[in-house]
Amino acid sequence: MSTDEIRKFVLSALTEMNYSVAGVDDDTPLGPAGVDLESLALAELGIRVEEEFGIVFEEDEAERLGTMTVGEFTAALAERLASAPAAGQ
Repeated sequence: MSTDEIRKFVLSALTEMNYSVAGVDDDTPLGPAGVDLESLALAELGIRVEEEFGIVFEEDEAERLGTMTVGEFTAALAERLASAPAAGQ
């Protein structure tokens, strides 16, 4: 899956969660001064990613989501997906 596809999913998830993605780009922080996700919203985004991609976040990783930009989060997901064993193998 490409980084663009992952970014599209993240932005779509944010929209479904009633966050405005107008003007959001790779340099926009997920937390304060950016998308402004609070801890519950970060948890919801993490759950949506887990359900969509099968990526499970450890507790310390979930806490770092609020410090990431959209681009960093997307890149981290792409890296995790690339290093995950292929389904059914």
